[in-house]
Amino acid sequence: MRVVVTDAEVTLADVLSLRLAIEEPLVDGTELVLRHRTTGVERGVLLGTPGARASDATLAVSLAPLVLTAGRWDAYLRHDGKRTRLRSVDPGFSLDHLDTYALCRRTLAYRSYRTRNGFLALKIDDASPAAEVRAIWFREGRFEVTGVLAFTGLEDDDCRHEARLALHRRQSEDFMTRTSATVQGVRFHAAFSLVDVLAADPDGAGTWEPSLKVEGVPTAMKLGSRLDDVDGKRRRLHYPSARIDGVPIRPCYTADDELRIEVGG
Repeated sequence: MRVVVTDAEVTLADVLSLRLAIEEPLVDGTELVLRHRTTGVERGVLLGTPGARASDATLAVSLAPLVLTAGRWDAYLRHDGKRTRLRSVDPGFSLDHLDTYALCRRTLAYRSYRTRNGFLALKIDDASPAAEVRAIWFREGRFEVTGVLAFTGLEDDDCRHEARLALHRRQSEDFMTRTSATVQGVRFHAAFSLVDVLAADPDGAGTWEPSLKVEGVPTAMKLGSRLDDVDGKRRRLHYPSARIDGVPIRPCYTADDELRIEVGG
C-alpha cells in the first residue's frame, strides 16, 4: 500500500495531525507506530475508522498518552506484522508555529519534520524555560542580544518584567558580570560592555556563559537558539571577533546550540 504524508503538524495541544494521500483505504487493525531512533523502543496506536474509500485521509493522534521520551522517533504504518515507513512531502516547519507553540509552559516539546531521505519523523526535546536568541551583534564596544522567552507561560503582551542578564566565566564561578535587560511580554533585549567583561577577569582567555533572570520565571534561563531548522550551529554559524584592548572576543554556540562568549585564544 502506498501512503504519503502531505501535511504534518503537532498542534498546540500536542496532537499529531496528519493528512495522507493513499492508494487504497486503511484496513482494520492498522497502527501508527513511532520508533525511537536510538533505543529502538516502539509506541503504537490503532488508527481511527478504516474502510472509507477516499484518495486522502486525516489522522489525529494525541502524543502525551504514548509516553514518548526525548529524541527522534521515526513513523511507520503496521498491519499484520508488516511495517511500512511513512514517506512525507511536507517539511513540517513553520517559524510562526514554533513561536506560538513555545508560548505555553511545557515539559516536552514535540515537532514533526521530514527527514533528509523524505520520511516523517518526530523530534522531541525536554522543555524548560529558555531565552531563545534571535539576533546578536557587536557595536560600539558592546555585545547586544535580542530574542523571545520560550516555555515560560508568560503572555505575549506589552507587560514589562524586571530582568537581568548575567555572564559566568565557565572556568571559575568566582567571575561574573551582570547588567539590566529589557523584557516586554516575551521579547527581550540586553547589552553589556565588552570592557566590563575583560575587567571582570583580567587574567586572560576564557568562555563566558550568559543567562537571563526574569521576574515571574522561577529559574535563570540559558541563552540558546533551538526554535528553527538549523541544527549544529557551532559548525554552521561563525561570527567575526571584536578586539578590545587587543583581546579578541566573539560569540559562538555549543554542540547543544547554547550561546557562549569566547574571550582570547
